[in-house]
Amino acid sequence: MLYLRTFGELRMTDGTGNALAYPAKALLTIAYLFTCTDHTLTRQEIAAFLWSDAEPDQAGLNLRKLISRIRQIDESDRAPLEITQSAVRLRTGVLSADLQVFDELRPPMEKLKAVSELLQRDFAGSVRSVNKAIDNWIARQQEIHLTKMRQVLLEAAGSATSTEDSRTISGAAVQILEQNPTDEPVRAILQSLPGIAASRQQPAMPSFRAMAEASSPTADGDPPDQRGLGRLPRLVLLPPTSQGGIGGLQLAAALVEDVTIELCALRNLSIVAPHTAEQIRRDSDKAAIIARHSISYLLDTRHSGEGLYAQLVFFPTDEIIWAMRFPMDAATLPTQRRLIAQHLASSVADELARNEQGRLSLEANPQAYHAYLVGASLIGKLTLPHIRRARSAFKEALKYNHGFAPAFTGLARSYTSEWLVTAQGNSELLNLAEQNAVKSIEYDEISAGGFRELGVTKLYLGDVDESVAALSHAENLSPHFADVIYSHADTLVHASRPGDALEKIKKAIALNPLAPDSYLWCAAGASYFLEQYEDAVAYVEAMKDKTPAHRIAAASLAMMGDRRRAHVYRQRAAALNPVFDVEKWLSVVPFKEQWQKDLYREGLLKAGF
Repeated sequence: MLYLRTFGELRMTDGTGNALAYPAKALLTIAYLFTCTDHTLTRQEIAAFLWSDAEPDQAGLNLRKLISRIRQIDESDRAPLEITQSAVRLRTGVLSADLQVFDELRPPMEKLKAVSELLQRDFAGSVRSVNKAIDNWIARQQEIHLTKMRQVLLEAAGSATSTEDSRTISGAAVQILEQNPTDEPVRAILQSLPGIAASRQQPAMPSFRAMAEASSPTADGDPPDQRGLGRLPRLVLLPPTSQGGIGGLQLAAALVEDVTIELCALRNLSIVAPHTAEQIRRDSDKAAIIARHSISYLLDTRHSGEGLYAQLVFFPTDEIIWAMRFPMDAATLPTQRRLIAQHLASSVADELARNEQGRLSLEANPQAYHAYLVGASLIGKLTLPHIRRARSAFKEALKYNHGFAPAFTGLARSYTSEWLVTAQGNSELLNLAEQNAVKSIEYDEISAGGFRELGVTKLYLGDVDESVAALSHAENLSPHFADVIYSHADTLVHASRPGDALEKIKKAIALNPLAPDSYLWCAAGASYFLEQYEDAVAYVEAMKDKTPAHRIAAASLAMMGDRRRAHVYRQRAAALNPVFDVEKWLSVVPFKEQWQKDLYREGLLKAGF
């Protein structure tokens, strides 16, 4: 008896389990015929399916070549296909398939386990997108399979007798709700399971769909694009990774799965099922697959000796909007697991509610948003060409949406970044930065971004106290936004509090482990003023582009007595800015206390500036 596997890799095996070397399109034909009512199609129908984008004559020629290859492989009575001059028929008497699990007579719970396990793999998952006919067939079959699993779930819902049965039911319900988050009968089944608290104690949160429908119309009076606004926010909870080979990863993974089920019981979110989340975690290009699945948020989790660290990331802007660490004490975790899951689910839902208006605003202006993303991808590179290209992109965003607060935020940052990189003390750049930061706050006073840029600008204008106040407010608005924490740390360096600054920049780096160069530059500055010169140099050496930090590296090496390496960095800095003057620079760089200027001057002069 031959066996056809259609879920996952499409393949056919003989009675001993050995894979048969059938061409990919022959296997696809067999699978297609298996799903047809009488398992028979004309040659023209097969050709039109396999080569729908080709001319009929060419499709017919391709089919004749395929049939020739099939006949060379197998002409025995056990061949799965009976091919005549006009038709192709599947010989179901010699072939069985995994698809038959949907029609088997089994007890409901046993059948649900089999079906749910089968649907953990993608139907025809190894088939590359070839043409619309094949793509449409695969999509239609996936809908049929989900509908059948739903029916099995409804039949099995009342027959759970064990924890394992409950997990089977919850797993199937999550799979269905991933594709259809408005399926209330399935949600009711999930909420009825022991330990699912969301139905009885939902976090206070608005209806995201109602927020979308209430969004203002576009300038010409037409309703906004419902492809973005009519969609529920989509969240994926990535399985935890382990750091340092610490034990307990399975318990951490089970905890994340519990959180997934808790969130699926809510009506205001679309949750990616755990099996899809596992695929995303393993994929080498996570950004591409997340975008393909239209995911707005991801909950990234890491397990270490300090417990389970979870951070909620808004994917379009890569902003960490919430983070928390949970203890993973082996003695208490089994009893605390459900409470932790409920707390984590409630916290995530609350943060999504706070951030959702921002998502709707972004998706309502796709052209402005696209231009903004271009600018955001460039502004982190601290070179003058990148900064000015980013500025152009932010200005383009404002052409599409005159009140787009993130674009004003980006513009403000571009001006302060240019002021830093050029080191000429150009006050006009700072005035422009302040104007744009204020505009950002006017259009969005609950966003941390505008206050962050205002704080940075106030620092360079010499008003250190106002800078600290603005950045403290920004951090209160978004306490896990790593970029805000970095800017707060940078201001604390200039406020003559390098110890507090270093502690805060380390927190920013912990939130954003693949830290941008600006974080490391700030850490180097804080270390220098703590007279930890070796650490300062190490932070500079870790930067991908050391250009902005040549002066602090030279000063640190000079203070260590390493004049040769200090001279190398001084030459690099001089090549970039040959008119740099120590006293002029110190006159415009704001330090609250004189000892900092004296210490920096000493290092720069020793380095040969």
